[in-house]
Amino acid sequence: MPVFSSSALRSSVVARLRAAGCVFAEDEARILLSCAATPAELAAMVRARAEGRPLEHVVGWAEFAGLRIAVDPGVFVPRRRSEFLAATATALTTPGAVVVDLCCGTGALGAAVAHGAAHPVRLYAADVDPAAVRCARRNLGPAGARAYEGDLFDALPAAELRGHVDVLLANVPYVPTGDIELLPPEARLYEARPALDGGADGLDVLRRVAAAAPQWLAPGGALLFETSERQLPSALAVAREAGLTAEAVQEEELDATVVLARKP
Repeated sequence: MPVFSSSALRSSVVARLRAAGCVFAEDEARILLSCAATPAELAAMVRARAEGRPLEHVVGWAEFAGLRIAVDPGVFVPRRRSEFLAATATALTTPGAVVVDLCCGTGALGAAVAHGAAHPVRLYAADVDPAAVRCARRNLGPAGARAYEGDLFDALPAAELRGHVDVLLANVPYVPTGDIELLPPEARLYEARPALDGGADGLDVLRRVAAAAPQWLAPGGALLFETSERQLPSALAVAREAGLTAEAVQEEELDATVVLARKP
């Protein structure tokens, strides 16, 4: 696709994005200019972004762990901090490991694990959102993964996976319901609410996942999920109440907190 090289045009796009409150206006302008095929398409993209649509929805992709991940309108946009969750999971894989990306959204986590592992893994993914599953199938196809539509573990092939999962990634929604209105408009208005809303304390979906995880994990298998620092004590308690050992690992630069819970 063409790159518009006019400095005046670039300055105009940057100014429009800044006026709309885009913090990284210069970086976003560069992406929009590189993605638009025609002046009309560029104008439409800039207008959509200035109206508040997530950049990733406007251009149709997000950069995650060095990969270009397809993101359709309305689908949860993978956050950069979740690269730490993917990296932590990748470090736990062994050749032929069974990896499940639950609440997969675009499948970014699973794609990152499959790409980052130094050996083949058997990858499965599931999400309740049909639009997310369509994205995941595109993003995970190169890894030979299968993406299923349905509610948590109900979506997965039990005969193949129950008791055999080595690494269970579950990037569950963990925003408390009362905090949804405090989110940036990009998330609050343009991402599917079920991908954000974790219930009254943000841990409702996690409780369901943790309670069922021991039935699906292989001996020594690990459940990994992201949480906030504020929720960490409660999240650890949820994992331990399910019979898992649990510890927290954190990455300061990405402001990421991950719980690593193992089946004894």
